[in-house]
Amino acid sequence: MISVAIDGPVGSGKSTVARLVAKGLRYTYIDTGAMYRGIALKAKRAGVSWDDTEEMGRLAEGTEVELQPTTVEGLTCMVRVDGREVSREIRDTDIGQGASKIGTIPRVRRALVGMQRAMAAQGGVVMEGRDIGTVVLPDAELKIFLTGTVEERAKRRFLELQKKGKTPVMGKVIEEVKARDHQDSTRADSPLRKAAAAVEVDTTGMSIQQVVDAIVKLAREAMDK
Repeated sequence: MISVAIDGPVGSGKSTVARLVAKGLRYTYIDTGAMYRGIALKAKRAGVSWDDTEEMGRLAEGTEVELQPTTVEGLTCMVRVDGREVSREIRDTDIGQGASKIGTIPRVRRALVGMQRAMAAQGGVVMEGRDIGTVVLPDAELKIFLTGTVEERAKRRFLELQKKGKTPVMGKVIEEVKARDHQDSTRADSPLRKAAAAVEVDTTGMSIQQVVDAIVKLAREAMDK
C-alpha cells in the first residue's frame, strides 16, 4: 500500500475527490480540513478568538479530533471533537473562515500535523489539505496538486452552499475564494504550494469522476513501481 497526498486551493474538489479515490483504492480517507474546522468550532464555542495565537495553540494541543468513514449524504467523514460529533456544524461558512485563519498559527499546525502523521503511519491512506505533500507527508509515494480557475472553483463552492439551503451571491463567493487563495498561499507557516514531484491536475471542465479515475490510475501505477 502507498500513501496518496492531495493538495489544492479552496473549491478544487479535494475533499470529494480524495474520498472517492480512497473508496476506489479501498484506502482510508483523512480530511485534514475537517480537523482544522473542528478546532475552530471548539474555539468559537469556548469564546477563544481565532486571532489569539497563544490560546489557540493551547486549545489545539489539548484537543482530540477523530475522523471516521461515513455513507451519510453530504458528509465526507464523521468528525468528533473531544468525543462530540460535530460533522455538520463544522461546515458553516464562518467556521471555514476560522479554520483558514487558525491554519496560519504554527502551534495549531504542529498539533494537527502530529495527529495526521499518526493516522497515516500504517500507510494505505488518502490525505488531502493544503500542505500534505510539502509538510505532512513529504515522503508520500503519490502527490497530487489539484488546480482550477477561480471561476470554476467559485461555481463549485456556490453550488455547495446552495445544497446546504443557503442563498449565496456569486460575486461574493468569487471574492471569498480569492481571499482564501491569498491567505493560504502567503501564510508564513506551511503556505499552499505545489510539492516537488507532485502531479498537477487541472480540474477545470472535468467531472469529479474523470478526476478520480485519473488519480486512481496514477496510484495503481505508483504501486507497481
